[in-house]
Amino acid sequence: MTERGETTVINIGGKGSSLTPAAVYAISTGQAQVRLDSSALDRPTSKSNQITPRFHIPKTLSSEETRASLIVSLNKLLLSNSVPKNIPIQLSEKLNSPILDIEGLDTTGDDFSDVLWGIGAILVNKCMALSIAEAVAALSCEALKADVSAFASMDSGDGFVNKDANGVAGDLKIMLTGSNLVGKVDVEAVNVIPRINGKFREVVKSVYSIMRVELNSAPKSGKGSVGEGGAIGMTMRATLLPLAVALLDLGKNSLCRAKLNMESIVVESLKNELLGMFAKGCPDEESVKNAYKLSIEADFNEDYVKFEQQVNVLCGIVRNVVNWEAVTAFFVLEGGELSELGKDSSQVNEGDVKVDNKNDKKKKKKKVAMGRGTSVITQFMKDILVSKGADSLEKWVESLLSLLNPDNQYFTTLLDRVKEIVECNEVRRLPKIPKGTRDFAKEQMTIREKAFSIITKVFKKHGGTSLDTPVFELRETLMGKYGEDSKLIYDLADQIKFNHRMLLDGMLEICGVPPEKFRTISSSIDKLDKQDFNQVKKEMVEEKGLSAEVADKIGLYVKERGHPLELLSKLKQDSYKFLENEASKKAFEELEILFECLDKAKCIDRVVFDLSLARGLDYYTGVIYEAVFKGATQTIRATETEVLVAILGDKTPAAAELCQELWASNLKVEFSVHKSIMKHIELAINSKIPWMLVLGEQELNQGIVKLKDLENKEEVVVQRVNILEELKTRLNK
Repeated sequence: MTERGETTVINIGGKGSSLTPAAVYAISTGQAQVRLDSSALDRPTSKSNQITPRFHIPKTLSSEETRASLIVSLNKLLLSNSVPKNIPIQLSEKLNSPILDIEGLDTTGDDFSDVLWGIGAILVNKCMALSIAEAVAALSCEALKADVSAFASMDSGDGFVNKDANGVAGDLKIMLTGSNLVGKVDVEAVNVIPRINGKFREVVKSVYSIMRVELNSAPKSGKGSVGEGGAIGMTMRATLLPLAVALLDLGKNSLCRAKLNMESIVVESLKNELLGMFAKGCPDEESVKNAYKLSIEADFNEDYVKFEQQVNVLCGIVRNVVNWEAVTAFFVLEGGELSELGKDSSQVNEGDVKVDNKNDKKKKKKKVAMGRGTSVITQFMKDILVSKGADSLEKWVESLLSLLNPDNQYFTTLLDRVKEIVECNEVRRLPKIPKGTRDFAKEQMTIREKAFSIITKVFKKHGGTSLDTPVFELRETLMGKYGEDSKLIYDLADQIKFNHRMLLDGMLEICGVPPEKFRTISSSIDKLDKQDFNQVKKEMVEEKGLSAEVADKIGLYVKERGHPLELLSKLKQDSYKFLENEASKKAFEELEILFECLDKAKCIDRVVFDLSLARGLDYYTGVIYEAVFKGATQTIRATETEVLVAILGDKTPAAAELCQELWASNLKVEFSVHKSIMKHIELAINSKIPWMLVLGEQELNQGIVKLKDLENKEEVVVQRVNILEELKTRLNK
């Protein structure tokens, strides 16, 4: 895309060029002109292959949708290289005309696939612009003084990671870096932001990827039949139905925060006047649901054009809701400074709202620090209001809503600033860990340490000895021909899953997998504990070149799991064909010996034979086993501290003396220094420390220590000289 003066020009048909949803949207809305690449017109065409294109333009299309449809048709005609030069030239002239005139075009066609791709391109571009919803949600987090700790715990630690939800949570944390407004109130509409916005992000990326491919695909043979359009229609419904659901959830959640924002405005006169505008301008939940319902009804009736149009309507309604969430959050955060936006420094009148500044110097409090990103956004919004000369609440709202319109010249600037903040290297100055590895929080490390202590104890009981291997391997071992996407799993368990490498290889051979693909397909199968088979099948077929038929055969085998001896007997049946394979027969012999030993040792019931258990590395040659934790959820203490010494004030020498006395007696103790007793109690409760010693100026002067039993909420006064014995007595009970 290039610029010529103030007119944006988009080249179509050039070598290596591609049509994007953004380009379709810009041309269809008159923000850009079409320019045919000369190379496309100079390509030789055979007259015998030339066709006269027929276009399908339903009367229900808007001018914008008609233009989008014709843009897609133009690009595909250039890709097909089978039309006279005058046809693309005629189309480009019509598209560049301020008033679209389809006179002269053959509109008797019955293939509506280009209509679907055109409307779809408009829709996905509008959805891409809705990425601003995450920045708006960050404003609401501060407006509602919300607890955002949920953003830091998206990774559950069990290997199940929602990448897009994690991405949204990470971006929100960056936007809110340095904020003193968040972290106080539990708001469900805030807690779910990463998952709802993450799902929307995931779906939009998927739709965009599909749209980008289809916009630049040459017409298929037989194009022009109703069947082609119908097939595309079914493709589009499968693509856009998840988008409709994601839009519904995004709109409902944003509306919930917008309403909460309205309730949080402290200036009653401002709140009352804005409430009237909000009720009139912001779509309610029924409007959002009804738009979704109409799209589903159109899909049910197989009216695919109307289906896309209704999803587009839903997108517009959700956009309006998000804009109002931004407006309400802005007035919560900046309502106290409205006077600075008015022309008269002594008084601002926004309809019925009046703010008196006579005693401003006395009454003005230091503004609470906002987040790194949210402060930039609100300042940008304030600058726009000032530049517009807005002097009333109605005009302020009008200006803000206009700013948040994707067609506004300042909207792109706002979006770019948000992107700069999120991607800023200075903000993301965090250690980057290699792909396939992760950090462990203190609670997770507590579990891991306990797990390995149990494992070590069991191995030593049975004569095991320690062996320390390097934390890194030779590249050819881990990243050889088959091992690029492999992993190791080793977790605490009260159940062990078993399989055998040779049985796995035999299974793959029976299914028809080429030997050179055994390891890479094994690494895909290994993901079945975290993904369903359809996801794994997609990887095997689309990324690793396996046929769908072979993948389906694998699916029949890997679903088998159960009691070791029973399943082993079942797999020996002729229908499974394992006994026809030498590798499988050898594996059966080894597994039979192992299972009989486990049976005699009376632990066979704690073992599961699972054909989905796989490994992709070459050094797994025999039995494969994996420990799985199946116990109930337990409360985890990240620290073993028994006593917190709470120093009220700055008497750190006294803390050091008391702690040293306790440490010398092998008690697990830590201390904190703060003037507020509640800060000490909060630390102890959060760390699940059972006992607390309180030592302040008064206690030092009286030679006493206050001993708090935090679990039973009891407190006793103990003489300083007796505190060690008192603690030992209570800890030993």
